Amino acid sequence: MPRIVRFYETGDAGVLRIEDQPLSEPGEGEVRIKVEAIGLNRAEVMFRQGMYLEAPAFPSRLGYEAAGTVDALGPATSGFEIGDRVSTIPSFSIGKYGVYGESAIVPLHAVARYPDSLSAVEGASIWMQYMTAFGALIEFGQLGKKDAVLITAASSSVGLAAIQITKSVGALAVATTRGEDKKQALLDAGADHVIVTDKEDMAATMKEITAGKGASIVFDPVAGPFLEQLAQAAGQGARIFEYGALSTSPTPFPLFDALAKGLTIRGYTLFEIAADPEKLARGKQFITEGLASGALQPIIARTFTLDEIVEAHRFMESNKQIGKIVVTT
Repeated sequence: MPRIVRFYETGDAGVLRIEDQPLSEPGEGEVRIKVEAIGLNRAEVMFRQGMYLEAPAFPSRLGYEAAGTVDALGPATSGFEIGDRVSTIPSFSIGKYGVYGESAIVPLHAVARYPDSLSAVEGASIWMQYMTAFGALIEFGQLGKKDAVLITAASSSVGLAAIQITKSVGALAVATTRGEDKKQALLDAGADHVIVTDKEDMAATMKEITAGKGASIVFDPVAGPFLEQLAQAAGQGARIFEYGALSTSPTPFPLFDALAKGLTIRGYTLFEIAADPEKLARGKQFITEGLASGALQPIIARTFTLDEIVEAHRFMESNKQIGKIVVTT
């Protein structure tokens, strides 16, 4: 019997349990995957804590990203065969279709092939990070060479993806980090500039970097009072994408900067792309081409085994990682 991860109450990483479960059969429009690697995301930590967009129904599975091989197809499925190497695009209920474990069933629309040049560990590390950044920067932000992008929480997998996508179109990538310890790694990852927010005035430094213009696009998962600083660092007519809520404090609206600069501040999630077949197709094409050319390359922070799932979650919560955390089965 395959081992899967479930939890029966919200809380810290210790609530996660590894259980043996009978192998389930995929239903109509579903695909079963023999999982080789699982990509971890901050959303799963928040879901486990009961602080996510979706509330868990116990006992609950969790997990959005997995890579492996197709080992069963439900009725009304086409386009894949048994043995295909695939990974999952986050576009489903995290509790109903969680992928943490040795076997996972997901909807057909969430299944995608990944380049043969990538390992399963890398295959489990592409869709959440690159599709999230693609949607904000390319699909909605219409990122161009003249733009300067301010990327916060830049050492996360999504932050690093945003750096790579920004550089791939020739725009200026400005990353932020709270301390000096990650600065060089972000420069090595392709950032043109890194602002250490514990030591530097972010708005003043951003204006200095851009000859007074400020950021044309801001890509931020923190929100909270930090949004006021981001508005100060933004330029005239800038677009601020808030794709997360890592701050536990309320988010005040920066009214005067928004009025003075004509700012667009919008909430955004990957699901805006995943729910639209045309946008999703454009995203898959952009990402696949970027991976093939080498412009996009997932950065793996650390791998854990399935038996170490609790330790993997705790490592994510430590914020020490630079890149993607992956669990292998």
